[in-house]
Amino acid sequence: MPLLTDKTAIVTGGSSGIGRAIALKFAAEGANVVIADTVEQPIEGGESTVELIRSAGGAAVYIRTDISDWSAVDGLVGATVTQFGRLDVMVNNAAIYTSTNLIDTTPEQWQRVIGVNLTGFFYCSKRAVIQMLAQAPVNDVRGRIINLSSQHGMVACPGDFPYSVSKGGIVQMTRQIAVDHADDLIVCNAIAPGKIITGKPGVANDPGALDYSHRRTPWPRLGHPNDVAGAALFLASDMASYVTGINLMVDGGWMAG
Repeated sequence: MPLLTDKTAIVTGGSSGIGRAIALKFAAEGANVVIADTVEQPIEGGESTVELIRSAGGAAVYIRTDISDWSAVDGLVGATVTQFGRLDVMVNNAAIYTSTNLIDTTPEQWQRVIGVNLTGFFYCSKRAVIQMLAQAPVNDVRGRIINLSSQHGMVACPGDFPYSVSKGGIVQMTRQIAVDHADDLIVCNAIAPGKIITGKPGVANDPGALDYSHRRTPWPRLGHPNDVAGAALFLASDMASYVTGINLMVDGGWMAG
């Protein structure tokens, strides 16, 4: 039996990369999936996430959403519930970065990164919890929130000031939601990916950076988006009903070394 039959999930940033892999994994396990992103076409090219899910017989919709805008997030959750009846899983994945240190980060860059990576997660989590409190529990859980943090929320990434600060905030946000809403039967966890190879442009796929990541990661390969999707599936499923407030490392042993 599929692990997410009759569940409905929102995946922010679900058009590309890790979010796309999570959405595809959830759909393959029976979930209705709402892709919330600022663009529908994937960075990697090819068919959109929604098209891939529908062609495989799954249920998916795309809703253009800037998560740094409360009204957009409010509309996203409202439209999801109108279409599918409830919200079981909110995956907060959408994120941006600037690769700037403290001195080089402009106030505008800071506000934009924090606005998406931290305030956006706050908006999505708050709106999700409002909905989850209004719906009946299923197998003793009203709903689940999965936040994508990063190993850079625990250790500093040189020259990536606003992004790393935002990811550290997400780790604490996860703990806070988990503790504050345990009595409400709402589960909240985070996943901290290590080096994951995606289609993301820029310094992340610079040959020097990849070489450093290979040397720094104990496992003999770097991560794939599907590695993170597997962890998200576990946390979204009934297998993880007594797991809340954790920051699950998916990093090939990087943080253990």
